[in-house]
Amino acid sequence: MSDLVSEPGETTAGQGGSETIFPEPGTGILRVFGRQMKLCRIRAGLERPEVGARTGYSPSTIAAYEQGRRIPPPRFIDAVDELLDAGGLLKEMKEEVARAQYPAFFRDAARLEAEAVELWVYGTHAVPGLLQTEEYMRAVFEMWRPLLDEEAVQQRIAARLARQEIFARRPAPLVSFVVDEAVLRRPLGGSSVMRGQLEQVLLVGAYRNVEIQVMPLDREDNAGVDGPFTVLHRDGDEQVAYLEAQGRSTIVSERAEVRGIVSRYGIIRAQALTPRESLAFIEKSLGEL
Repeated sequence: MSDLVSEPGETTAGQGGSETIFPEPGTGILRVFGRQMKLCRIRAGLERPEVGARTGYSPSTIAAYEQGRRIPPPRFIDAVDELLDAGGLLKEMKEEVARAQYPAFFRDAARLEAEAVELWVYGTHAVPGLLQTEEYMRAVFEMWRPLLDEEAVQQRIAARLARQEIFARRPAPLVSFVVDEAVLRRPLGGSSVMRGQLEQVLLVGAYRNVEIQVMPLDREDNAGVDGPFTVLHRDGDEQVAYLEAQGRSTIVSERAEVRGIVSRYGIIRAQALTPRESLAFIEKSLGEL
């Protein structure tokens, strides 16, 4: 889902799609969190340098959090809530604050992904984000135009790595990937980065709850020519599909349309190499680098 740049800086995505680039500093949940944190700090009788010293952050960083200009990490929120005796007020906003690290157009999809019991991903442009190594992520984000500054790159990497915690969830979700062969042949970041990336794909592909398949370039039939997509299924909920292109996204929930996308994924899986054949193919590709 969002293989290239989705993740910092996502708009609620509806049937028609929605677009944004980066959450604007000082707005929305970040500003609300910052104001509450400042009120709690003042009530506790502490200055910013004191809060910074006791949480391991600089006074300028504390100021940026209070002004909604930076996104505080979960560990900081836990620490500052206890330090300021906020009674769980700041911790209560932790999930919403965490979602602010994603581009607005991806936030709803990130929530659905985190709650999914089944996830099907078809990737055509880059290795799917859930499979990417940190080095591959950096290569992708540094290619983005207009250029992202280093802070934005770091934030997007952190957000994408956080998404990969889905593999540690219990009960484990069932995850299926079909990746075009061209994705595995495209050495984004150079051969060294790609070598580590293929090793990562093999590692995740060995998980019992994950299946990875490759769609070979020589297939004369490919039901996925319309491009990448993700199908998500939450426990007790209808399946939905996520589509994204050029900074715009759509969450599809209409039953007939979702049914068509689900059927398409089934055909794509049938046309691709089997999981066992795919891992052997990736191992062979790794040896050719």
